[in-house]
Formats: sequence, C-alpha cells, structure tokens
Amino acid sequence: MRVLVTGGAGYIGSHTVVQLIAAGHEVVIVDSFVNASPSVLPRLEDLAGTSIETHSFDVRDVDKTSALFAEGRFDAVIHFAGLKAVGESSEIPLEYYDNNLGTTFSLLRAMQRHEVGTLVFSSSATVYGETTTVPMHEDLPTSATNPYGWTKVMQEQILSDAARAGGPQIALLRYFNPVGAHVSGTIGEDPQGTPNNLMPFIAQVAVGRRARLQVFGDDYPTPDGTALRDYIHVEDLAAGHVAALEHLGAHPEIDVRAWNLGTGQGSSVLEMVRAFEAASGRPVPHDVAPRRRGDLAVCYADPTRAESELGWRAQHTIERMCADTWRWQAANPQGYNA
Repeated sequence: MRVLVTGGAGYIGSHTVVQLIAAGHEVVIVDSFVNASPSVLPRLEDLAGTSIETHSFDVRDVDKTSALFAEGRFDAVIHFAGLKAVGESSEIPLEYYDNNLGTTFSLLRAMQRHEVGTLVFSSSATVYGETTTVPMHEDLPTSATNPYGWTKVMQEQILSDAARAGGPQIALLRYFNPVGAHVSGTIGEDPQGTPNNLMPFIAQVAVGRRARLQVFGDDYPTPDGTALRDYIHVEDLAAGHVAALEHLGAHPEIDVRAWNLGTGQGSSVLEMVRAFEAASGRPVPHDVAPRRRGDLAVCYADPTRAESELGWRAQHTIERMCADTWRWQAANPQGYNA
C-alpha cells in the first residue's frame, strides 16, 4: 500500500515508518515538527535504505492536506499527529482540543474527498478513564480524567461515527506505555523539556542529564508499593500498526474495531528502575514523592483480541526495553539535536 503517516517523524511514528517500509509498503510522512526533530529523517532513510517523501505542515491546514491527498494517491493513512502530554493538556486544554480534533476532522474530509478508505488511529489506554478493571479489555466503557484523554475519547467517537456512516475503515489502537528504541540506537524517544513518562526520565538520570528521579507514591497495594503499568516496546507497537493495517486490507467487511496493544502484564516503577540500572550499569537515584491525583495503582492490557484477530503479540521483555533505551540514550545523550 501507499501509506500516509501523519506525525511520522515522532517517536512511535518513526519506528512504524521503518517497519512499514520493511514490510513492502510505500510511505509518505507529514509532520509539523512541533514534537519531532527534522534530524530524524536522514536516520530513517538510512535504516529504511530508501528516500522517504516528507511534507512539513500542520494537518489542520485543510487546503494543504487536501492538496497532498490530491497528489498522493494514498491507499491508507496511519494517524499519529497530535499533542500528547497529559499534564500540559490540563494547562492548555483548548490547544489540545483544537489540535487533536482538528487534525482528525481535516484528515477525514480529505480522505472522503479523495476516496481513501483505510485509517489506523493512534489512540491510548487513557480512554479507559478511572476503571479499576484489570486487565483492561476493549469492551469497557470509555471515559477520561484529563483533556488529553478526552481528545482521544472524542476522536474515537468521531472516527467510529464516520466509519459507520460509510466512511473509511478504522482501526483504533489503544496503547499502554510505549518504551524502548530501535535496536540500532539511531532512533528513539526524545522528549522536549522535562519528560512526562517514566522511561525517558530514568534514561536521562542515568546519562547524567537529570539528578534524580521522583517516584510518585510507594504506598499502593502492589508488591513493592509503586504503581504497576504495562510497558510495551516501541518496536512491538510499530508491528501492531502494520498488522492492523494489513488486517483491515484483508477484511473489507470491518467498519471500525478497537485493539489493545500491550503485553498483558504490569511492571512496577521500582522494577523498571532496577532493570534500567542493570542494563546501563549506572545508578538511578530516586526520591519518593506523594501520589499524583488520578494515578491508578494497577493498569495493564488484555491483549487477547489483538493476538487472536491480528496475529500480533508483544515479544520484548522489560530487560530488552531497557537495553535498547540505554543504547539510544548513551549514543544520543542530548537527543537528536546534540
């Protein structure tokens, strides 16, 4: 297929681009580079062994997006583009709603106008809200606890309604906690400013960019008192996108379907710290801080549906996740813009 990847220069998008090309698909990237660095592009081309057509603009620009579709002759879209920091979304909620919903409206209009019939959407386990049901399965009701999460809930609803009204086929891929990096160490997670997620913060402490890690809460009802999360290697996540894309292509009767992408087991914050110390040979000093409001004690996926329907299953252990993250961080201590 000829696939347009929105946000294809970002963390998950870049790893998916490499796997799409390896699977024989032709890829075009569009990215505003708000949360990504243009420095990733030559690295992607080296890994893929081919040039990659790339366009730099915001998908909310309806005219530019429509013009790209008019010229692109795409078979499918994988939609990663969007703002993604939970804390920031509570500080600037209107920007999150405008950006995340706006890109989706613009894409759907262009897809309808140019008869592109398949879309794989980057959703999130945040759509399960404050449920205490674990493992979390796709039939749970959706909700959210922050503006970022609500944008994902709303995007899922918009996409589902469009699909059921005769629009494109839609895959809703609900991620849990993406971590890791390409085994080459040439592409990985490069958050701007203070990392919002655990693994890049641990990596930056280990490499000396930050002094200490804050562990939010050590009094949860878990084996070591710290929160359990479902960490999934970004390479497994990328493989899930390729599997969903190809599954939709083989099953034209599907209008919209959600799949969890996770390992199906939880690892604690302190387990991840110890695994990273073992992988890096570096200490990760940390302090315990109070729990954050809204944090769940335990959150992990039921990935049964993805395994049975997509033939996909997460392959990589937390040891591999940490080793690959450290290889990336050690080789790129200041990220892409060193």
